[in-house]
Amino acid sequence: MSDLGKWMLVIGLVIAAVGGVLWLLGRISFPGNLPGDIHIQTENFGCFIPLGTMILLSLILTVVLNIVVRLLNK
Repeated sequence: MSDLGKWMLVIGLVIAAVGGVLWLLGRISFPGNLPGDIHIQTENFGCFIPLGTMILLSLILTVVLNIVVRLLNK
């Protein structure tokens, strides 16, 4: 049971950290305005595809999760 408690604590801390990072990134204006983000706006239709932002977020999360996994395997 103690292993389950440790894992739940670690998962909760990781979720809280990711939430904090996303909250802080929401206050900065660069996400959504990166090169590679596609904006299509017509009179009756609007579409936004954040490719550059998704790639950046994927790289950041990959690095963070790799660090967490390596720390947990020690």
